[in-house]
Amino acid sequence: MSDVVRSDEIAAVILAGGLARRMGGGDKAQKMLAGQSLLDRILDRIRPQVGPLVINANGDPKRFSQTGLPIAPDVIEGHPGPLAGVLTGLEWVAKNYPKCEWMVSIPCDAPFIPLNLVVRLKAEMDKDGHNLACAQSHGRSHPVVGLWSLSLMEDLRQAVVDEELRKVDRWTARHGISHVDFEDVVIGDKKIDPFFNANKPLDLDEVEKLFVEDPSCKF
Repeated sequence: MSDVVRSDEIAAVILAGGLARRMGGGDKAQKMLAGQSLLDRILDRIRPQVGPLVINANGDPKRFSQTGLPIAPDVIEGHPGPLAGVLTGLEWVAKNYPKCEWMVSIPCDAPFIPLNLVVRLKAEMDKDGHNLACAQSHGRSHPVVGLWSLSLMEDLRQAVVDEELRKVDRWTARHGISHVDFEDVVIGDKKIDPFFNANKPLDLDEVEKLFVEDPSCKF
């Protein structure tokens, strides 16, 4: 399996359009973990894997100006959830980078995504002949950590707009999808799910302790 993918054919969207209610509101992507924001940690890990990058976020885009990245608000009003964020990303990529054939989606609260995420998703998808792939760990799938074919954009728009479908896995179940298992990452002497997501302040506190115990960690 190749360790690289063509950067001109795969884009990425960072899903940061939620209301972060369990985090107490505000921008979850800007929450700090061991001196670095969740968003910056994710960008450090996903940038080498893809070409074009866009952040799906609502509200004032200037709050993300330090990233230098374009901001795409939800194409559907009312904070309808991550499936609408994926649709937003697909439509942004189709408009701005029509040569891209694929888009990977990453939630803004998953700071340990694997450095080989995209190449593994793409390889499994190609092997299975599917147009979708998603990550899984510990026997649990992570439907918003996925690779999406741009060819499915119109079908997704119909499902989200006309059917008001909101659950990601209900839509992906209509299409063939590849699932790719990833192992835990190691921080100090602890193992942690690579798709750990920080939903609550306590989640960040628990992981912060690992960095305090081993400041040399580079995750």
